[in-house]
Amino acid sequence: MTTTPAEPTIDDYLRKRLRPVEGAIPQLPGIDMYGNSIPAGSVGGDLFEYLNFQQRYNIDARIAQANKLSKQYLEPLSKGATPRNAVDEHVRWLQSKAGYSTADAAAYRKAKSSEQLRVAENLQELYTTAGVLLVDAQGHGIIGAKIASTVHDTFHAFMLSELDRNGRPTTDLFEKLNLRLAQSVTARNALGWKDDSSREIATMLYGEIRPGGHFRFVNFGHPPPLVFSAKYGKFMEVCKERMVQFLALGLEIAEDHPDRNKYFSMKLRKRQIDSSDVAEITLMGQGDILFLYTDGVYDGSDEQDRGQIEEIIGQHKDHSAKEICNAVLDYALKQDEHLRQIDQPDVIDDKTVFIIKSG
Repeated sequence: MTTTPAEPTIDDYLRKRLRPVEGAIPQLPGIDMYGNSIPAGSVGGDLFEYLNFQQRYNIDARIAQANKLSKQYLEPLSKGATPRNAVDEHVRWLQSKAGYSTADAAAYRKAKSSEQLRVAENLQELYTTAGVLLVDAQGHGIIGAKIASTVHDTFHAFMLSELDRNGRPTTDLFEKLNLRLAQSVTARNALGWKDDSSREIATMLYGEIRPGGHFRFVNFGHPPPLVFSAKYGKFMEVCKERMVQFLALGLEIAEDHPDRNKYFSMKLRKRQIDSSDVAEITLMGQGDILFLYTDGVYDGSDEQDRGQIEEIIGQHKDHSAKEICNAVLDYALKQDEHLRQIDQPDVIDDKTVFIIKSG
């Protein structure tokens, strides 16, 4: 007698969706990386994901498409022919305006062709780039998991648009993501309200690592990365000016955004995000370690916790990124046992650790 497999529960679905896939770990010369996430319950609000651009996207096909468009954009459209692309559509619009000249159309076509050459060049860089996405939604139950899933889906939808338009993610992606998760004046947003005075929130850190240990990232309310020096055996101080941090997603809208009065904002930023807001860290020495985490492991402020984690990383600094990650998570889980013993289980939170080690 055959039995029908049980339908997965929503917890099963979200837990699988929010866990990292080890097979997706990008392989970069001179870089060892590994991350893991452990929910406080059956499912949690932490999300961790590798962005293996070569595995996730067909970079070759995208480069070929950009090069093809760069040539096609230069070709005038035959009279009466159907527009082949957005450039043809725009040239047709230009032709309907007073003062139109063929020189205007040619200049526009040349500019758009050049854009596609730049897209192809940017896509080429993705062969030696790896991304990492960390999200920490408030709470650690199914609501937190749903919020993290919303951030994940929105991020990847915008990423597809960015690769089509720019050949790589730009700060425009994060400005749009931040606005999408803001509270609309007229409608409930993806994060929703708990009551009239508070809302569900999520922090996010997205970064890209390249050979040579160069890490560029944007940070929305997330605890800042720490750099462990293999030479000195301790966490090093990082220049604060290079560690730009915004409020959690959706809480801060730019004053110069055209829709700023359509969303609630705890604080108004003076301007929209640009490249100067992308923080940078470089692992200078061999064996140096970049430590990313969520506040279930370390909240970024407790000096005693920082010292304990520093000691654990120091003890395992010669091991692989995976072994270092697991050692820190083991320490965090032991701290949970202490919280249970002192009758503070409500303080236990989801845990995520990501280790980048220079080779």
